[in-house]
Amino acid sequence: MSEEKKSSSVKTSEDKPNKDIEENKAIAALSYVWVLCLIPLLTKKKSKFAQFHAKQGLVLFIIEIIGTFIFWIPFIGWTIAVLLLVVAIIGVLKALNGEWWKIPYVYDWSKKFNL
Repeated sequence: MSEEKKSSSVKTSEDKPNKDIEENKAIAALSYVWVLCLIPLLTKKKSKFAQFHAKQGLVLFIIEIIGTFIFWIPFIGWTIAVLLLVVAIIGVLKALNGEWWKIPYVYDWSKKFNL
């Protein structure tokens, strides 16, 4: 029985990422709430999970800022605005569930940020 305790107390390489996810789920969810993406981006630099979501949130934020010029266009602008809102809500839910969700196209752009 003492061997079981020893083996269970030994930290594996899988424990550290899981701990990172559990500790940073809530702050990673902030990444998809407009300008709040800067909070995890600047405060959780050592958390790969928070940085992953913060960089995607930053790309969405930039798209939203650029989008303000076209959101006023009927149908096209409204459709894009609703699409961005849905993606942000899904991002919040995925982050709170501890998932590494790669948003199509957004993820590719987020990899270019080296912050």
